[in-house]
Amino acid sequence: MNRNQVLPQVELSADPKALSRIDFCAPQSYRGAGFLEISALPRLAEEASSIEPGDGFHWQIKTHFVDSPGSEPQQILELAVKGRIHLVCQSCLQDCGLDLAQESRFVMVATEAEADAFPMEDDQQEPLVASQHYDLLSLIEDEILLSLPLIPKHSEGACQPHASSFGAGGEAADALEKPQNPFNILKNMKKN
Repeated sequence: MNRNQVLPQVELSADPKALSRIDFCAPQSYRGAGFLEISALPRLAEEASSIEPGDGFHWQIKTHFVDSPGSEPQQILELAVKGRIHLVCQSCLQDCGLDLAQESRFVMVATEAEADAFPMEDDQQEPLVASQHYDLLSLIEDEILLSLPLIPKHSEGACQPHASSFGAGGEAADALEKPQNPFNILKNMKKN
């Protein structure tokens, strides 16, 4: 690819079906933005505790080529997602609306071997294997899933911890949860 060559720029459709077959092998750059409802992202819909009007994610993508010493220019893909999802708060066990934002940067590589050889210490960008039918919709969903908190919670002081989740059910619950002292068991066995 000639350094002075002007590459065509393709505007991506916001339609989820169109995002599932993007040709990242073509010598062109891409740009696009849109909104995805939770229902368009089946794996994410499984995680949601409820789906409210307006829940979903705005996405924005752009690609460009950068010179790589000693080889062909590399295509860089930048993805930003921002939106809202409802999950179960692990403190109060009630519905909790969470606002999430994620920005990621990827380097398109030609083969799995190149992706495996990509330096792991480069935490600024990750390798993606380019194809003529790349599923960009799955990548967007993956990045949203990776941005979900491990333990979803309301903000500090916004909820009261659920009694059953912290053993505040009284002494009867404590008696059921505490194992019997093994020396007392042996002592009782000796008596019998």
